[in-house]
Amino acid sequence: MNTSLSGDYRSAFRGRGMEFDQVVKYQWGDDLRSIDWNVTARLGEPYRKKFVEERELSLILVFEDSPVLQFGSGQRTRRDSLLEAAALLMLVSATNRDRVGLFYSSPETSWFQRPLSGRKAILRLAMRLLSQAPPPLDVSPSCALPWRMIRRAAPNGGVLLWFGPFVPTEAPEAWRGLQQRCQTIGVRADDVWDLELPPRTRLSAYDPVAGQLVNIDTASHATRAAHARWSRWRETHFTRLFAAVDHRLIIHNDADPLQALMAYFRQHGRAGRRG
Repeated sequence: MNTSLSGDYRSAFRGRGMEFDQVVKYQWGDDLRSIDWNVTARLGEPYRKKFVEERELSLILVFEDSPVLQFGSGQRTRRDSLLEAAALLMLVSATNRDRVGLFYSSPETSWFQRPLSGRKAILRLAMRLLSQAPPPLDVSPSCALPWRMIRRAAPNGGVLLWFGPFVPTEAPEAWRGLQQRCQTIGVRADDVWDLELPPRTRLSAYDPVAGQLVNIDTASHATRAAHARWSRWRETHFTRLFAAVDHRLIIHNDADPLQALMAYFRQHGRAGRRG
């Protein structure tokens, strides 16, 4: 990875980790949130915690392996796109000597790896993710993501990337608190059919959300209107979770995930440096 791209990566993931340094006297204008109330009560005057920037950036990847991801109108499914993007991101992070942790959840299994450092350890973690078998289509599409545990594991000032289908539902438990704790980025895979159905096509498909086979007539005005409503509903949900445009990364199934990551780093990395 060249120096320019490395800089874009760092700027895009602007939340460098912060580690505790020492307790110092509170000065007028200091952040009230940094006050150490235990020390303040003990000494009778305000003291605050002082933090210094860590050299490493800590990334937590959350991979929601729902059966919904197994759709693709071409050669690549949403799951293929997200797995490749996650593995590439882990490789970039290892090259930058950052730490990477991973929460994996499917309808059948879940596991967590605390943040690791070192190229070999991170590459082994990427291989473990890539080797996960896709969940069967005839199970519930929901994944039990332990959001309270994720919030505790996410480092202050770190970056959390959530890879998933983002089916419209309620926001995760403790979501706003997690967003205050670290930079949160949603990574979604879109198929061309997610944007617009093909014209004048009749087909049958298995709907893992409904758990049944459905017949689709794309020439039907009602079908196309329902798809348009679903698309707007899905986009609204994604935007509510990740309000800032630089907190949303969309990988298209018919595009190269590496090129999508590079474009994201360049666009939002340079914007971050201008800011």
